[in-house]
Parts: sequence; C-alpha cells; structure tokens
Amino acid sequence: MRTRKLSGPVTRRRGLITVLIGVLVCSFLWVPSASAHGTIVSPATRAYQCWQAWGSQHTNPAMREQDPMCYQAFQANADTMWNWMSSLRDGLGGNFQGSTPNGQLCSNALSRNNSLNTPGKWRTTNVGANFTMHLYDQASHGADYFRVYVSKQGFDPTTQTLGWGNLDFITQTGRFAPAKDIRFNVQTSGYRGHHIVFTIWQASHLDQAYMWCSDVNFG
Repeated sequence: MRTRKLSGPVTRRRGLITVLIGVLVCSFLWVPSASAHGTIVSPATRAYQCWQAWGSQHTNPAMREQDPMCYQAFQANADTMWNWMSSLRDGLGGNFQGSTPNGQLCSNALSRNNSLNTPGKWRTTNVGANFTMHLYDQASHGADYFRVYVSKQGFDPTTQTLGWGNLDFITQTGRFAPAKDIRFNVQTSGYRGHHIVFTIWQASHLDQAYMWCSDVNFG
C-alpha cells in the first residue's frame, strides 16, 4: 500500500495548528498568582456572601428588595463580587492601621471595593461565643498569621462605618502551612446581636495583607 506524501502547504498548515494548540494549552495552564487567592468563607465575608447568594442570578430584580446591601455593591462595581478572592494589598509591612484609614477597613482601602464599607443590614451568619473561622485559599499560600477583631458592643453596623476604635482585638494565630483550607477557632465573650468580625490575613508567600468584614449574629 502506497503512503501518500503530504504536500508542503498541508504540512505547514498542520504545523501551525499544532503550534496554536500548544499556545492555547499553555494559556489555560498558566494562571498568574495574582488572580488566585482566597477569603474567609465562614463566617462569610461581605463580598463572598454576595457572590454566593447572587453570583448566578445577579440580574434578578428581587435582589434589590431581598438583599439591598448586596444590590448596592453590585451596582457600584460588580467586580467586587466576581473577584471576592483578590482583596489584597502589597508591602504594608504589618502597618495595617497606619495604612488603612477609618471607614475603609471592610474594603481593605481598595477603592474598587468601597461599597463594602457601606453601613446597612448586611446578611449575618449566626455564631456562638466560640466559633470556627474557615479560610479558603485557591493558591494555598499559607499564613504568617491571622488577626481577628470583633466590633465593640454598642457599635451598630447598620448605621456606622467601621473604624479601628470600634474594634476589640480578639486573637492572633501562629503560622499555617500552605493549604487550600485553613481553619482555626476563635473564643469570645460578652457579645450579643449583630457584630462585625474583622480579619487580617498576612499571607506567607509575599508581604500581602488581606482584610475583610464578616457580619455575624451572636446568639
């Protein structure tokens, strides 16, 4: 049986197709580290809670009435929810308070996330005095430490923007090895009703600081 020899143009076309497929495969496999990070998924941060509740139905007009805080956040900048895993700043060197003005804590002083600072009736997660925090990190960066604060008794998240003076420091953890899921326990006392749990994650791979607000209801 005679083997048909490919002509020059056909050979070149197949070669180009092979190169193109290789480029596309590399594009899908290579993901910049800056695009994959994480957040506290329990108790859910404001951006994550909105994405979880409305990400698949963000055009649903019911959001305006049922969840006005997420609605105003989506209207301000939908990217706040789509990129719930990327609320980071580089090079703070541990100077969190000096680098983050009052009223900008929930957005980590990122202007694109400013809607997260808006006071209002954000949906809350029910917690007890002692509860577990869960970080989901797509890139498994690990942590130098987490710092956890709770808004003071008497502070009203529905009418007041959060400042450093409104927080009680609760705990700072030790280091955590790289992992997609990191959990640690938090012990509190004396809190009732709607509070903000404010968390700082100092990632291990670079000097990257993440700050979030999680709305909770202490039973």
